[in-house]
Amino acid sequence: MIKFENHLGVIDISKDYFVNLVGEAVVNCFGVAGMAPSSAGQSLRDRIFRGREDIDKGIRVRVRNQKLVIDLHILVAYGTNISAIVKSITHKVRFTVEEKTGFQVARVNVFIDGMHTDGQS
Repeated sequence: MIKFENHLGVIDISKDYFVNLVGEAVVNCFGVAGMAPSSAGQSLRDRIFRGREDIDKGIRVRVRNQKLVIDLHILVAYGTNISAIVKSITHKVRFTVEEKTGFQVARVNVFIDGMHTDGQS
């Protein structure tokens, strides 16, 4: 759960909600070929449960000083401008999360973990 406290009380939103929200924003950006595991635990889980798409693959959301910090591990399409992809993702994720939740995003960290060519799946 992501918790925010304000003068009205405490707001709890599940991490699954944030992961779905961020994941949809990321995979719809041009040049993103997919998500990559963001930790050794996710990587191990991928190997054990092949073919099963985990909801949190490549996304980590945490709270720091009442603002969200979002880490993304992505795969990019071969031949695309990585700088442009990262700028697009950070803007889209920040806008989407702030618009849908009202919570401020402090940082969106994008890690490029691999590249896919047209022949790869």
